[in-house]
Amino acid sequence: MFVAIAVAGSVFVSFPAGIARAYPIQHAVNVIAAITLGPIPALTIAFLTGLVRILTGTGSLLAFPGGMIGAYLAGILYQRFGKPAFAAIGEVIGTGIIASLFAVPYAKILMGTTVTAFFFMPPFLVSSVSGALLGVILAARLNRSAIRTKLEI
Repeated sequence: MFVAIAVAGSVFVSFPAGIARAYPIQHAVNVIAAITLGPIPALTIAFLTGLVRILTGTGSLLAFPGGMIGAYLAGILYQRFGKPAFAAIGEVIGTGIIASLFAVPYAKILMGTTVTAFFFMPPFLVSSVSGALLGVILAARLNRSAIRTKLEI
């Protein structure tokens, strides 16, 4: 269900972020999956979302590092500290900083582009910050709802 929400959300919710487009729903799903399921399932959801988006032509190869690193780090930080804000911080650091740095050699090898980290960092940061904030807000709303007992947030 998380993969379907992230894929559908990327089709309907995006906005310009410098030289690229921001897809905050992916990052919101990463935060919620990290909180509810943990780091490995969040990583798996991000991978599958990226795969579906690439196969359907709605995403680029950057969907892999852009989603997976942040999802995993969000899960690790939430597991360590137990607070949704740390999942959001993990998403932003993982996607906005680490994935944007990783994207430089990745893009050169797999996509044939030669750009610097500053090419990827602004859009990755805008997308991950907006999505992480949305994810924390949604997690708080889920925590207050009747779903909480089933999700054990």
